[in-house]
Amino acid sequence: MFQLEKNQTTVKTELLAGMTTFLTMVYIVIVNPIILSEAGVPFDQVFLATIIATVIGTLWMALFANYPIAIAPGMGLNAYFASVVIGSDGQLDYLTAFSAVFIAGLIFVLLSMTSFREKLIEEIPENLKHGITAGIGLFIAFIGLRLSGLVVPHESNIVQLGELTSPAVLLTLFGLLMTIILMNRNVYGAIFIGMIATGVVAFFTKQLQFDGIVKMPHLPEGVLVWNPVQAMQDVISYGLYGVVLSFLLVTLFDTTGTMIGVAKQAGLMKGNSLPRARHALLADSVAATVGSMVGTSPTSAYVESSSGVAVGGRTGLTTLTVAVLFIAAAFFSPIVSALSGVAAITAPALIIVGSLMIGAVKNINWDSFDESFPAFLVILTMPLTSSIATGIALGFITYPLLKITKGQGKQVPMLMYIFAVLFTYQLLFLPH
Repeated sequence: MFQLEKNQTTVKTELLAGMTTFLTMVYIVIVNPIILSEAGVPFDQVFLATIIATVIGTLWMALFANYPIAIAPGMGLNAYFASVVIGSDGQLDYLTAFSAVFIAGLIFVLLSMTSFREKLIEEIPENLKHGITAGIGLFIAFIGLRLSGLVVPHESNIVQLGELTSPAVLLTLFGLLMTIILMNRNVYGAIFIGMIATGVVAFFTKQLQFDGIVKMPHLPEGVLVWNPVQAMQDVISYGLYGVVLSFLLVTLFDTTGTMIGVAKQAGLMKGNSLPRARHALLADSVAATVGSMVGTSPTSAYVESSSGVAVGGRTGLTTLTVAVLFIAAAFFSPIVSALSGVAAITAPALIIVGSLMIGAVKNINWDSFDESFPAFLVILTMPLTSSIATGIALGFITYPLLKITKGQGKQVPMLMYIFAVLFTYQLLFLPH
């Protein structure tokens, strides 16, 4: 079913990759409810909604697209959702905001059912694709450094080296050192072994503690949004067109960029196109729509999927494993909460995977300024803005601009011009 032999992988490798991806992204089931609860959404509602959206999107990716790319509510998008509600000063409640997410999701599904998103992937210039892969690598490495405490905020320099003698940082350094030694020795499953070893040390040093094991999941408010007509009326009544457009643009390019980056890392791209792209792109749009119905912000393809790919994941069996583990997580929230609270367990994996993905820079045509500068801008701004979509936006804006000034404007696909205008409008006039 998953064509393991064709993809030169095994059941053991895929299961290991699935467990690795799960461990690097399971934090979302705790972080997402914390962020959305600031907007008034009940914590338990978001906890289960996060799992429902993740399982639906990831299962779709596994069974229909056969890719090792997991889907879950996107970081950044959840903060934007909360800011929309909080920034309205009581004029907008979270139910109405979910109507905007629901409409954006439905539009997203319609776009994914056409050839539009496939065409978009094919028409993104090759050098920008390499820039996206490398930028995602820097982005997730920076996430790992920041979450672990190896890098901390600084008033004048923005960031600085953290306190190396703190227990959390020492645990991260142990995990990082062990994992890079295992990888250097070509030990099978090095990243996963490093995670498990770090978890064991965390338990015996009392940095990992479990407050219970099982807790039954539930949706306190049931289904929140289901009627597209009513949802559209809410969007019109409150003038939420900009919110819908922002969700649509950010989700579209977060997912498209991540899929390109991870697919290139896994060697799944065929030339300039992604096979079974329509099925893969439907995964996040369907998950975003269902997620909004039960209480979570839009979903996206997860950059943490690259950690599973680094372990050897190449097929949907990896993502099937992820989905099954998320289903189990719904019943074992105390354990999940404990694991996600120790960043040192997953931070080394993110840092190492970042080092693997940054290798894409070698394929960028650095001798041509009009090709290299937009790619460089993508790489630079993804980690600095903590947004894949913003990095892509700046690349999409500068690429056609440089081509026009070089007298090669006709070489730029029309879609690039359209999105350059849309991104310019979004960055200047819409919240992001």
